Amino acid sequence: MAERFAAWSEVAGLDLVRYGTTADADEIRDTAVAQPLLVSAGMAAAVSLFGDLETAAARADAVAGHSVGEFTAAALAGVLSPEDALALVAERGRGMAEAAAATATGMTAVLGGDRAEVLAAIEAAGLTPANDNGSGQIVAAGTLERLAAFAEEPPARARLRPLSVAGAFHTEHMAPAVQRVREVAGRVGAADPRTRLLSNRDGAVVESGGEYLDRLVSQISSPVRWDACTQTLADLGVTAIIELPPAGTLTGLAKRALRGVELLAVKTPDDLERAKELVAKHSGDAVLVEGPSDE
Repeated sequence: MAERFAAWSEVAGLDLVRYGTTADADEIRDTAVAQPLLVSAGMAAAVSLFGDLETAAARADAVAGHSVGEFTAAALAGVLSPEDALALVAERGRGMAEAAAATATGMTAVLGGDRAEVLAAIEAAGLTPANDNGSGQIVAAGTLERLAAFAEEPPARARLRPLSVAGAFHTEHMAPAVQRVREVAGRVGAADPRTRLLSNRDGAVVESGGEYLDRLVSQISSPVRWDACTQTLADLGVTAIIELPPAGTLTGLAKRALRGVELLAVKTPDDLERAKELVAKHSGDAVLVEGPSDE
């Protein structure tokens, strides 16, 4: 694994080993660092779990990622090589960091409330529902000024929680990053998925590698519909979900939305043995998901 991380570090232009072990919280909070670090951690966990990424695609009935986790999902499904996934996400991180620095923007989680009323209130405030996570959780994003006004008159029966992020991800404010990543993506080859691969755009199972790559790029400035991904997982009849690092958020959402599905968040190496047991038990009906980050 050390050699693998050395190679990945060279591709990303970052010392992923140092950032993943000895770097302090402020260093890894940088969007340009956090995104490649999280994707490399997810791929490393999959390799530790299955031996290689090809086996991961063969053993998992479906793969999905939330936001930056879609790049990990693309590598697990065989759409992108690990190196191409890291090269693209490194460019994505740099582009989104620059876009975030251009305007004072942010994100606020809206917990609870009536879904229709929450969405209407977000629109009325001139904000974007950047993450629709289902289970009563929607993330509003936009300028800090509009977020402040939104907080003064929140939707009925809803709680607001400002997020510690660099900017308004998955909104029009990230448009400069889209063009930057699209130029790099034009030099990358994309294979068709070797297993079911879900898209954040609408929860669809995408069968074309080229289409999925295009969705990866456009998703930078468009909302994440994790609620739609969850519905697709339910429709597929999945029986188990394994969340790769950074783990915990998606299994928490699934606990409320996918009752009866066995869940496991791989947070430490100690969780890998149980994950292997879960894959063996639910072979053909297990799903790998890559958790969200603050980006």
